[in-house]
Amino acid sequence: MDLFDTIDISEMAPLAQRMRPIVVDEIVGQEHLLDETGVLRKMIESDKIPSMILWGPPGVGKTTIARAIAHTTGAHFVQVSAVQTGVKEAREIIKKAEDAIKFHHKRTILFVDEIHRFNKSQQDAFLPSVEDGTIVLIGATTENPSFEVNSALLSRARLFTLKAHTAESLNTILDKALTNKERGLGDQNLIIENDARDVLLQYSNGDARALLNGLELIASLVPVIDGGRNITKSDLENALQHKALQYDKNGEEHYNIISAFIKSMRNSDVDAAMYWCARMIWAGEDPLFIARRMIVFASEDIGLADVKALMIANDVFSAVHSIGFPEARINIAHAVAYLCQAPKNNKAYLAMEAALVDAKEYGNLGVPLHLRNSPTSLMKGLGYGKGYKYIHDEESKVADMQCLPDELKDKKYFDG
Repeated sequence: MDLFDTIDISEMAPLAQRMRPIVVDEIVGQEHLLDETGVLRKMIESDKIPSMILWGPPGVGKTTIARAIAHTTGAHFVQVSAVQTGVKEAREIIKKAEDAIKFHHKRTILFVDEIHRFNKSQQDAFLPSVEDGTIVLIGATTENPSFEVNSALLSRARLFTLKAHTAESLNTILDKALTNKERGLGDQNLIIENDARDVLLQYSNGDARALLNGLELIASLVPVIDGGRNITKSDLENALQHKALQYDKNGEEHYNIISAFIKSMRNSDVDAAMYWCARMIWAGEDPLFIARRMIVFASEDIGLADVKALMIANDVFSAVHSIGFPEARINIAHAVAYLCQAPKNNKAYLAMEAALVDAKEYGNLGVPLHLRNSPTSLMKGLGYGKGYKYIHDEESKVADMQCLPDELKDKKYFDG
């Protein structure tokens, strides 16, 4: 897309495109960035837009925010894909941006989708123009920028983290689409039953684009009866091929199922753990959430009984991050089976919990003088480091030396 244009509201455009917000005030969600106290909102209103990276899951408004910024600030808008844009195209964009400043006194906002795929030659082509202000770069990514975005780009951009839509924000978007007669489906007299709404929200999994695509699909399939169309839960399940499960990612059942998953692994019940894990996967849980919980489990419940468990859980987390669904379910199954069958030992976890109780209760107890660092003569004169015993000089490799503060010298946290 070359330069900013208005949203396509023709009948041929998909509903998600027609309903895309044009200005910031129309955007639903991301209140932590865009409400009256949000830092990004303040930047937009003051017309001080830095280069930035918008990081978040699909369908949460990354492209919409970039376009709304351009519209609100009167900047030219150029949208490219990091996969498809070469150095030649980059030079053409830069030339147009220079002309926009010279002849029209307008900045250019360059929106780069999948910015984590930017290679070094693309980066080298754009960076000088980003640094001198010819271009304001806004990148979008679903991948963790710390791992996936080139460090040179990352150091020159503000990072804003976008959140998946909540049920409340998705319902707001759904109502807008159902009532808007100019850009939405307001003239089609659609009524969605409450349990059908739940199916649609679960199907969308926090993705507004998926929500509107699902709504548009069902609207094209349900027949008109008595001048209106009533959408039921069964209609949606049949149209979307998505069976509703009771699993609200922000509600009680979410915590019930993750609890059942963890406790099944703790009990070494592979079959039960696989089932509860499958329930989360089928209901659209973030696979990285499942993988993170297994990393915690590996130390909390297996610990020293099998030190390889933590390594395997970490490796599976990396695999899930790199591969994504649906294939990542195989990696998750690998970890579930291993962690269930591993021996269990929570002594390290319990030791830390007990030590934290004393750390909180006793406050800032002083470090014994013989354990203190003594890099200066003054510190040595004060007794820092005096009496310290170097264990490698001891035949047993253990020194008879107190390492706890005096107030806790007889404490035993680890029952090894």
